[in-house]
Parts: sequence; structure tokens; C-alpha cells
Amino acid sequence: MSDVSRESQERLQVFVDLLLTWQARINLISPATVPDVWQRHVADSLQLVTLLPTNLKAFADLGSGGGFPALPLAIVTGATAHLYESNHKKAAFLREALRVTGTKGVVHAERLPPMGSIPQVQLITARALAPLNELLALAKPFLDTGCKALLMKGQDVDAELTQAQKYWRIKVQRHVSSTDSRAAILEIDEAIHDT
Repeated sequence: MSDVSRESQERLQVFVDLLLTWQARINLISPATVPDVWQRHVADSLQLVTLLPTNLKAFADLGSGGGFPALPLAIVTGATAHLYESNHKKAAFLREALRVTGTKGVVHAERLPPMGSIPQVQLITARALAPLNELLALAKPFLDTGCKALLMKGQDVDAELTQAQKYWRIKVQRHVSSTDSRAAILEIDEAIHDT
């Protein structure tokens, strides 16, 4: 993370400190990953920076949970994050994280926005939320507005792509994760549901 400014590094540290404090009360990240939070969560999130649309102003993160990848991306880019998290305790954590880090964002304590109220964003992100087939259904209202998706998938990415392509025609580029060679980032520009 040497390419991150000192100010962003300091804000990321504030975020991680808050995360670890709250982790003692609610499960925000897997307990097994706590000792390696910087690599497993922060660096993993920041690998998306090279794939972001130019002049990113706002993005939506689905199933924000402990704030990854949304908070590190918003801190480093200055873009406004729309964080969707239906768990109210996690949503409270995300509001506090935005506040203490001085990051622009809105927490939506719901799984998805009501029809007709999709915020104007250029990008959607998701990490460890749902199988790709379900994730595409959640992302479709955003994709239909012309934005792209960066979906972080684990070692089951091949099986998930095979399953999703039974129901969806997707325009996808696959990028190997820089933090886990078994994982991938799916860059999706279009998803059409086959009916």
C-alpha cells in the first residue's frame, strides 16, 4: 500500500482500529482473519483501485458488512459510497466508520433500494455476499443504469460462473486476485436474464 497517501493511510488505520474495537462485540469479519486484517481485507479491497472507472464520483456496495471493499475504496478515492447492509448492528458500525474517518457516504439499512430509488453511481461492488447467480439479480437494477460491477469472488468462482451462465448472458472480464491466486474479480458491464 505504498501508493496510498499518508493521509489515506492514517484514515485507513482509524478505520481498522474501529473495526477491531467493534469486532469484540459483533462479528464483522471472520475471527480467523483478524491477525491478518491488513492483507486479507484492506489490501484485498484496494486491489480494485486499478479497475475503477475514471472520474469515479459515487459507487454502491452491496452487503457491506464490515465495510469491505467499500470503506477502503471510498477513503482512497474520495468517491461517495452508498453502503447497503440489512443487518442493523453492522449498519450502525458503517455509519460510525464513515463518521470517524471523515469519509463521504450513505448507509442504507436495507438489502436493496426500493424500485425507482437507485442512486446515481458509476460502479457497484460486492464481496462475499451471495452466489453469482443471486448477486446478478441484486446488481441488475444498478447495471441497467449503465454502471459496471466489480464482484469479488473466492475459490468457487468457476462453478459460480458456470451456474450463473445457465440463467444470465453476461459481459464479463475475469481478473486474478492479487491477494489470493484462487480468487478472482469479475468485471461485469452487462447482465441480461434469460427468461
